[in-house]
Amino acid sequence: MSNVRSNSGKGGNKKGGNNRDQKRSGKRRRKNNAKTSRDFWGDPSKLPAESERVRITTSPAAVVQSLGPPPLTGQEQAAGHYFEAVYERAVMMAGALAAASGLVQEDE
Repeated sequence: MSNVRSNSGKGGNKKGGNNRDQKRSGKRRRKNNAKTSRDFWGDPSKLPAESERVRITTSPAAVVQSLGPPPLTGQEQAAGHYFEAVYERAVMMAGALAAASGLVQEDE
């Protein structure tokens, strides 16, 4: 009789361990990353007070446009048009969600 083991039973993973050990190590790794990212933001008591209402902007692409044209040689104008369309759509969707939740600040 030989002392050769078969991989057909428990721990049939090619790398030697079982899948449960690999899943556990992944969870452990994620917990450590979460702690370090939380520490990055600093002291929450220094943040400004939350606003209960939001205002919908009339110029969703203003901040990005202030950076200048997109760095896509030969495609600046077309890229700018598409980026602006995406920003407008994002503001429209966010505004709809805010309105549905009753969070939109009324104009005076």
